[in-house]
Amino acid sequence: MDLFEKISGDIKAAMLARDKVRLEALRGIKKEFLEAKSAPGANGELSDESAMKILVKMAKQRKESARIYTEQNRPELAEGELAEAAVIEEYLPKALTPEELDAELRRIIDETGAKGPGDMGRVMGTATKALAGRADGRAISTRVKELLAEM
Repeated sequence: MDLFEKISGDIKAAMLARDKVRLEALRGIKKEFLEAKSAPGANGELSDESAMKILVKMAKQRKESARIYTEQNRPELAEGELAEAAVIEEYLPKALTPEELDAELRRIIDETGAKGPGDMGRVMGTATKALAGRADGRAISTRVKELLAEM
């Protein structure tokens, strides 16, 4: 079962359970998936890889909105955004711990043959594809800089 079908099934379950927060988050996901499927050049298909990118983006947006609402002293709105982010994150792969991220990045650096900070672009290209959905891009970039600077 692909991710789109799983989301559709979970929408039905959320309706039956009368879980409004979950239902709202899942409907938002399905909307984004449908828009991606009907985008020019998509041929009505949505790969799980593209779906993961959409989910990562959506979770990041919810967290950013929650941060802004918190800064504006609107905790009730921040709670809603964080609750939706939690639902979205259920469909993402388990996030890497800092130790796991380091191990993966060291492996990628070895594979690409990087020798120093000048090879950052090559390492980042491989790392962002390999770690998509499992680590934040900013965390990857920061750690790659640190590891390449040590060389």
